[in-house]
Amino acid sequence: MQLEDRDYRILALLQANARLSNQELAEQAGLSPSSCWRRVRALEEAGVIRGYRAQIDPRRAGLGFHAIIHVQLTRHAREVVERFKAEVMRHEEVIDCFATTGAADYHLRVLCVDLDAFNAFMERTLFRLDGIANIQTNLVLRHIKGASA
Repeated sequence: MQLEDRDYRILALLQANARLSNQELAEQAGLSPSSCWRRVRALEEAGVIRGYRAQIDPRRAGLGFHAIIHVQLTRHAREVVERFKAEVMRHEEVIDCFATTGAADYHLRVLCVDLDAFNAFMERTLFRLDGIANIQTNLVLRHIKGASA
């Protein structure tokens, strides 16, 4: 799907407030309600819009410990990578996982209740997983910009 300016306007409006009615969205995007509805449906069907979610404030939800974990694997054999990815997918503490270039192979964004919960997560997951060469953790002091800021 080739996106047009009106599609980008719709996406920006929905990212700011996904609870807008079609009528409100159309007005703010400068489109007719029927044209807006068709554009949103086309964006959904093309997979550009993957879903609608509530943004949760982690601290208010009791998740005051936020860390970024950089993981370097010992090797990139299929079984090592698949085992790592499966482990990451099993744990709700891992909010995001990115495969990257550079010194670390993966970067995890992790939310926990507190330091004790984070240590328990690390001990039952990454510290026990074969194939990890190095783990470096950075504590998030303040979230400046992003989905959960």
